[in-house]
Amino acid sequence: MTTPRTTTTATTTATATTTATTDSTPALPGGTWTMGDLTVTRFGYGAMQLAGPGVMGPPADHEGALAVLREAVRLGITHIDTADAYGPHVTNRLIHEALHPYPDTLHVVTKVGARRDADGGWPPAREPDDLRRAVHDNLRTLGVDTLDLVNLRLGDATGPRPGSLATAYETLVALQQEGLIRHLGLSNATPEQIAEAETIAPFVCVQNLYNLAHRHDDALVDRLAEQGVAYVPFFPLGGFTPLQSATLSRVAERHGVRPMAVALAWLLHRSPNILLIPGTSSVAHLRENVAGAGLALTEEDLAALDTIGGGDQGRPTP
Repeated sequence: MTTPRTTTTATTTATATTTATTDSTPALPGGTWTMGDLTVTRFGYGAMQLAGPGVMGPPADHEGALAVLREAVRLGITHIDTADAYGPHVTNRLIHEALHPYPDTLHVVTKVGARRDADGGWPPAREPDDLRRAVHDNLRTLGVDTLDLVNLRLGDATGPRPGSLATAYETLVALQQEGLIRHLGLSNATPEQIAEAETIAPFVCVQNLYNLAHRHDDALVDRLAEQGVAYVPFFPLGGFTPLQSATLSRVAERHGVRPMAVALAWLLHRSPNILLIPGTSSVAHLRENVAGAGLALTEEDLAALDTIGGGDQGRPTP
């Protein structure tokens, strides 16, 4: 049996810088970013789609799921996003089976604050006992002694919701001080919750819905960049209207690529603190996403894409 990778707890203020990839790491679009003391590729991978339909149960193709994870690492990706609620437990166990013992350069980011019910729902699980249980579940299923980064999932299945995060966040801070968590982050958070967290303890990333069609967090992205905090958008193609999709498709056609490539390339161009975690259950699509995100957008492209604007047509939550 392999020994779990042990990491050192860090509670210092989150800082970040952009760096170039090294000669020993395949070049990925966007280079790297540092969250706390975790240097990760800006192009990461989100494991949610590896679970079964509705993010419940095992994948239809177990070996295919393992192959996607191994290919992500082979391509040089050093940031994998997961949650023990995916499955539940499924994506974490796949990550462990495919990649453990983990390379020192690989950082697995997980999420707590929700559970799954018998109907496939995502009820909140943010009481102290819930969070402690979830952290220990993540430690067990990932096979590590310390979690690199834990995001506190706020809101509900429809998006962010107002309310204090103090009790939940303070619980994670206590677990961090116990050495079980290295860094903290927030997911699906309102501006008020982010401001409240800043008064309690440092965090190194915010994970919210953000894309060409949903730009409600524009000011937040810029503020976090100034503070050296990563912004991790989910659903790069989520919630587009037909008109917005048509604009995106026209830009994609000019370059002979799929709309996803343009959406990912725009996010990398938008701000250096944006980290991507697109998901797929296909090795071919993973390679396509990596290649597409390196697309060089012209000024004409950017002007057209800016017309898509910030209409908010609903905010699904991973």
